[in-house]
Amino acid sequence: MKYVMVFLMVVSGFMVVFNLSQIDWNQPLIGDSSIAVIGVLASASAFVLLLILSLARKIAKQIKK
Repeated sequence: MKYVMVFLMVVSGFMVVFNLSQIDWNQPLIGDSSIAVIGVLASASAFVLLLILSLARKIAKQIKK
């Protein structure tokens, strides 16, 4: 499970970078740029959720000891 979470976090990071490169910074909410902004927000949210899950699992391990 640990490797899967790390893999998903890396994929999420790459998706953030890719979508940031697709945004037209002059008009970020028009056309395909809006889809890229949504992709950045979704990928960043997924990364944060995976980070929270990872920290929760570490805390649960510490409590069991």
